[in-house]
Amino acid sequence: MPDRKMENVWLAIGKSLFLSFITTALVGIFAIPVLKRMRFRQNVRSDGPASHLSKAGTPTMGGIIFLAGIAVAGVLVASRYPEGILVLATVLGFGLIGFIDDFLKVALRRPLGLRAREKLAGQFLIAALLAFLAVSTLGRGTDVVLPFSLKTIDLGTGAFMLFAVLVVVGTANAVNLTDGLDGLAAGVTAVTSLAFVAVALVLNKTGVALIMAAVAGGCLGFLLYNRHPARVFMGDTGSLALGGALGAAAVITRSEFFLFIIGGIYVLETLSVMVQVFSFQVFGRRVLRMSPLHHHFELGNWSENRIVITFVGATILFSIIGVAGFYKMGL
Repeated sequence: MPDRKMENVWLAIGKSLFLSFITTALVGIFAIPVLKRMRFRQNVRSDGPASHLSKAGTPTMGGIIFLAGIAVAGVLVASRYPEGILVLATVLGFGLIGFIDDFLKVALRRPLGLRAREKLAGQFLIAALLAFLAVSTLGRGTDVVLPFSLKTIDLGTGAFMLFAVLVVVGTANAVNLTDGLDGLAAGVTAVTSLAFVAVALVLNKTGVALIMAAVAGGCLGFLLYNRHPARVFMGDTGSLALGGALGAAAVITRSEFFLFIIGGIYVLETLSVMVQVFSFQVFGRRVLRMSPLHHHFELGNWSENRIVITFVGATILFSIIGVAGFYKMGL
């Protein structure tokens, strides 16, 4: 990009992040008391860490707070970029699924919320629409880039659609698994979102960069209320939306495999659950004290703050490695 144009892009990114942050911070002031009055409260599992029992009654569905920030920034800053609107629509679509699930659980007292097949059907539908529009409207193509190489593999339409859907849905649910400690999902996602700002800029996807800056700003604004001890939880409303954002950004920028590096914490959290379940069912014993991984450290007498700081620090390292791969490739 010419220097002047690049300067304008950086200003727009800063504006998007700031608008999302300040909107989220302001909305939180009013939304949290409303969530309390409506008794949208967190139900704590009896089989979870004992220290979490004190969190029962904390307002949940707080994802609506930063979704407001992301939406405001997206509309005001990124509305002229088709790829940005597509990412924003994915964020709001996944957020809606999470909101319905949360509403059924906390407002209507339906313990399991949406049935698993209902929740997954909605996620698969939105992800498939994203993949279709990325190829048919944005000219994304059906190839995928291999990290730290100049090689791409063309999957063809059918295989790419399936791959893209699995990436988006898998990421959404991986972020959902990570959302188990005060500030953990928001802190990790703030870093990964900023990494995808860099990825999008390298690939000249300005709209994606602007929306991911808004996601980062929303996460940072939400941390004002969600850091330990949390005054509000994001619920599925927030975690599915954040995962949808990352998955959509990865698909549009052809960085699906890089997402596995940048989002290494999400991968480790998901693998910890899979390994724990497999080990218990096959060998009758657990590998970890508890899964997902953050609970393993928690039962090892790590404080919530120590775990969050460690995981965020690891995410910074993963992000540097992942983004460096793009520069090495010269894409």
